[in-house]
Amino acid sequence: MFDLGRLIEDCQSALAADRSHRLIRETVARAVSEPMEVLKALGEPKRAHIQKLHHASDLTILNVIWGPSMTIMPHNHQMWAVIGVYSGREDNIFWRRLPEGHGRIEAVGARALCARDAEPLGRNIIHSVANPIPRLTSAIHVYGGDFFAAERSEWDSETLTEGRFDAERAMRRFEEANPISS
Repeated sequence: MFDLGRLIEDCQSALAADRSHRLIRETVARAVSEPMEVLKALGEPKRAHIQKLHHASDLTILNVIWGPSMTIMPHNHQMWAVIGVYSGREDNIFWRRLPEGHGRIEAVGARALCARDAEPLGRNIIHSVANPIPRLTSAIHVYGGDFFAAERSEWDSETLTEGRFDAERAMRRFEEANPISS
């Protein structure tokens, strides 16, 4: 049975035992192994948004709800992360900096995450995310640091040139993914 308080405690204990994402990945994998239990505990998602579940200087846990067909431009986190999907699908494209590319990147791989998948992302990973299905996708994202305070980069979707991460623009994308209510 999924319990949010237990997830937070388990992540804190895992982080105290090992500063890498290794034990956190195991913790998240256990949490999303029973997707219906996570949905029952966190509630059936109704709209795209990011919900803070835990926020500290060394650990951030988010409930990320991707809108139907939503895409986020390439970005980095400057810290490791673990993504555990409990509903829908999250497609990640992985990128690398071009040598002497003046901040440009190129795609180097991809991974589709479905319910019950828990995927670690290293500290230096650059990725873009898409929800390729016509309904909401839900995932627990755990970060090895303060997700909201980190200096990060994002890359323009068209030119693939680097710029400073714009948190307000990212949050607007979630809001824009929601249907206009009448």
